Amino acid sequence: MVSVPAIITLVLATEHTDGRYLFGIATILVICAGLSDFFDGYIARRQGITTTLGAFWDTTADKILVSGVLIALVSVDRASVWVTFIIMTREFVVMAIRSVIAFDGNLVPASIAGKTKAGFQFFALGFAMMRLPEPWGPLYFDEYWMWLTGAITFASGWDYAVRFRDGIRQAGRSSGGS
Repeated sequence: MVSVPAIITLVLATEHTDGRYLFGIATILVICAGLSDFFDGYIARRQGITTTLGAFWDTTADKILVSGVLIALVSVDRASVWVTFIIMTREFVVMAIRSVIAFDGNLVPASIAGKTKAGFQFFALGFAMMRLPEPWGPLYFDEYWMWLTGAITFASGWDYAVRFRDGIRQAGRSSGGS
């Protein structure tokens, strides 16, 4: 989370300089943030030292990183406003679902779909920053990847929403509600 302002600053500074080097540094920071996120979670689960607060900060940091970098990329015309909207909406909806469930003292563990989504998002950010010089047909390679990431992000959000709906229905049945 600490690296997000630096990444945004580097991306925005590309408008006023030769951006290749700045995008390169920003990409390295995104890769480091993604790897630290992966290893932090892996070590915590492996050592059995997961906490509610740790889970909150982990998912919050991911959302801040992805949202902040996407907004910066939109401002330098390296990401679609629509893909950014899809990704950020999914993140807010899932955060809301997790909050509702946490209100009852429960946690929603990360799903395989959510972990896959996170991986695709980190790659999409990196590809957008290190854009290949020539488009592949009507779009650049990173734009195809970003749209694929938007679809995967939507699908993983749908998965959370369906599981939440099913959980609410089951809770209603077990408490004698309709």
